[in-house]
Amino acid sequence: MAALVPSVPEIRYLLGRLLIRPNTRKPFILDWSLWRRRHQAAATLSHYKQYNAQLWY
Repeated sequence: MAALVPSVPEIRYLLGRLLIRPNTRKPFILDWSLWRRRHQAAATLSHYKQYNAQLWY
């Protein structure tokens, strides 16, 4: 699950959202970030699966 580890830009974004603009609820920001990373990991896996399937035909 290395894909769920936040990248440096993601960490910068989170720090900026949580520290500079604290009027947005923290749980929302963190949940959105986790959802985004999960979605990106699923999309990456799907692309790899599709690419590997094309190689075998």
